[in-house]
Amino acid sequence: MNATTPVSQSRALDLESCWKAFESRDKRFDGRFFTTVRTTRIYCRPGCPARLPRRDNVRFVPTAAAAEEAGYRPCKRCRPDAAPGTPLWSGTTASVARALRLIEDGVLGERAALDERGVPALADRLGMTDRHLRRLFAEHLGASPAQIVRTRRVHFARRLLDETALPVTRIAYEAGFGSLRAFHTAYKESFGEPPKASRAAETPKEAGRLLTLRLPYRPPFDWNAILGFLA
Repeated sequence: MNATTPVSQSRALDLESCWKAFESRDKRFDGRFFTTVRTTRIYCRPGCPARLPRRDNVRFVPTAAAAEEAGYRPCKRCRPDAAPGTPLWSGTTASVARALRLIEDGVLGERAALDERGVPALADRLGMTDRHLRRLFAEHLGASPAQIVRTRRVHFARRLLDETALPVTRIAYEAGFGSLRAFHTAYKESFGEPPKASRAAETPKEAGRLLTLRLPYRPPFDWNAILGFLA
């Protein structure tokens, strides 16, 4: 397996290749699979700098949603929840790829409850039954459509907490949660702590007219060229 071949192109992950990429901390595979560690109950990117776990405690999944569906939390060192757009969904069927695009576009409703009630509407847009759609998601992504939506919203909320000074109530609304209680429950299940605890360490502060943003990226990244272009 080379760096130009997404791991997710096969129906099942090539476990030996995944382990070699993870063991060598090969960042070229960032976003192509995620590593779960049974003993710590966390999941990581391939390039995570943390100490390598024992091989028999490691499992590989195709998506962050699949890891969280299995009860794992994102690593605080490599931040797999903040991974930028990657060829994560490459190789899935056209129906699943289209479903993911519709979810990203908010077809389930930005204020819809985090349950399965919006899935029949999504399946109808795709011309299939909701049962078949759930089967495709389980087969290719290891998580249900509702779980994909939930993970997307929680991770977006985490970015808002990290990068803005918006109040938690506003963040819950902007991320698409129907209530503050639902937001707190989903956030704590994903990150193991309430939203305010995540923000406590670094809350953006206003400094005159200067606005500082933290933007996650995947190297290589020509920062000087970008600055020159924006100038």
